[in-house]
Amino acid sequence: MRAPRVPTGLGVLAASLLLGAAPAFGQGVPVDLELVLAVDVSRSMDLDEQELQRRGYLEAITAPEVVQAIRAGAHGRIAVTYIEWAGPGYQQVVVPWRLIEDRQTAEAFAAELAEAPISRERWTSIFSGLRFAAGLFAESPYRGLRRVIDVSGDGSNNTGAPVEPVRDWVLEQDFVVNGLPIMLKEANPGFGSIKELDVYYEDCVIGGPGSFVISVRSSDQFAPVIRHKIALEIAGRTPGLLPAAVERREKRIDCLIGERLRMQWLDRRSRNLRSRDRRGELRLLRGPRPARWRPAAGGGTGCRSYRATSPVVRRRTRRRTGCANSGTNTGR
Repeated sequence: MRAPRVPTGLGVLAASLLLGAAPAFGQGVPVDLELVLAVDVSRSMDLDEQELQRRGYLEAITAPEVVQAIRAGAHGRIAVTYIEWAGPGYQQVVVPWRLIEDRQTAEAFAAELAEAPISRERWTSIFSGLRFAAGLFAESPYRGLRRVIDVSGDGSNNTGAPVEPVRDWVLEQDFVVNGLPIMLKEANPGFGSIKELDVYYEDCVIGGPGSFVISVRSSDQFAPVIRHKIALEIAGRTPGLLPAAVERREKRIDCLIGERLRMQWLDRRSRNLRSRDRRGELRLLRGPRPARWRPAAGGGTGCRSYRATSPVVRRRTRRRTGCANSGTNTGR
């Protein structure tokens, strides 16, 4: 577990140029927590895995320990919204801001989520997902003592702008970003997935006081891990104690690794396409492959027997030899 990341001035400046001014927050219904559940729906996850993920959130939000954690807060209520994200062009609010204060309101939220279809889109832009999630706090009719973005995903940022500037900008707004890396499959570098996704989330995605990462490593862990994570976020606790004075460690992973792997994959794909195109051009220059001609077994005199692979060649051969009959000439 690593210490929370403090935003750097350079990252905040870069993000401010990309994102514009910070969102303004007005008055609203006081709650203990405003929570954005930001869920990756990129096609790197199979549909059955996405269904397990959705079911995990449905079970978690209505779990007795989660409802108990909500009731134990100073106000006894929280505000939650559920969004899906993928590439730079896809971010969608599935369930808008809803107040949850007891089991009945938790079940109403789960029922609304269960009715929504699961989307599947291309690429992974954590940058776009974080930027979209942060903007939702300005639209919230609630005023939370804490504002948390819970990001889940199965890959690194591989398209759009880099993730670090927007992460630093989000932290500058006093939001907290927690991570739920989904590590069910072996890493496939061809499509930008990485082996140490949990380390990537710790070094490049999460941040803020008490931020933490909990990984999902098997399908049967979805529901209990999500339930445990949401309960911790509601209670404002972390899986382990993180002393505030702990010095931030050096990065253990390149935060642009996803972008680099995607470019390598695109380069390989481009080379393969160019190679196929070159072979096609050579075929055009050389013309059609000459047909094979072989005497038929037992052929007699006169029209010579032959077999050719091309109908055009067969017709031309018949004209040259004077054999007018179709098919294989058997000469007599």
